[in-house]
Amino acid sequence: MDFCKSIIENRKEKGAPLLAAHRGASGANIPCNTIAAYKIALDQGADVVEIDVTKTADGKFIVFHPGMERVFLGIDRSLSELTAEEATHLPLLNCDGVETSYRIPTLAEVLAFLKGKAYINVDKFWTDVKGITEEIRAAGVEKQVIVKTHTDEKSLAEVKKYASDFMFMPMVRGEDTVTAGLLSQGVNVIGAEILFATEADAVISDAYIAAMHEKGLLIWANAIVYNEADVISAHHTDDVSLCESPDKGWGWLIEKKADFIQTDWVGALSAYLKK
Repeated sequence: MDFCKSIIENRKEKGAPLLAAHRGASGANIPCNTIAAYKIALDQGADVVEIDVTKTADGKFIVFHPGMERVFLGIDRSLSELTAEEATHLPLLNCDGVETSYRIPTLAEVLAFLKGKAYINVDKFWTDVKGITEEIRAAGVEKQVIVKTHTDEKSLAEVKKYASDFMFMPMVRGEDTVTAGLLSQGVNVIGAEILFATEADAVISDAYIAAMHEKGLLIWANAIVYNEADVISAHHTDDVSLCESPDKGWGWLIEKKADFIQTDWVGALSAYLKK
């Protein structure tokens, strides 16, 4: 990936959707959101690595999905109550709930590892726009970073103040009522992350996608299943792709001209694209 070129140019040159690895590529004994998970994702063909950021009690940034302490660490305390020293020494659990040798990385460690290798989708950016932006600039990965926040006035004001040069994507569900307005607000909008419960939703219509592409904007779709009760891709998912047919899941999103597909199975999706 050539980060001296725009992400739109890189997307066109690839001639296929950019593959976004949700928290890296994890499973069995490899916990998500670790350097190991990110390395595997890159080896399997990820163009984008999605990471989650949490702030500790002493104001340090670590890479961990907030609220998942019980699942990934087996503790009932929030990492926001612990110091970075305490948090990064806790053993992460594997998929059987057994302690591993893997530890929570700092944001600085993750950015250093991913520098020059892939685009970085920084999730939970809105929790501290100023602080996380400073870490990104210190790591020198500004051209690789894709950020998202809520589209309320306060969040957008912080993005404009501290990170106006960062690639930005609003998250839109069902219908997009914000992207057009953002284009004139000093935010570096590169597209939208679309969430849709049914195939009839406006954000997955051919007309909407064509209009976005005509403006030079990109479409981010999700094949991941974070919660089966929260349908975000009209059931065109990793699960359907792997258990029924990849044409029904990933193939359908590709036919709709999605520019990014976020997946938990980047190796399998990469192999499907090569076919």
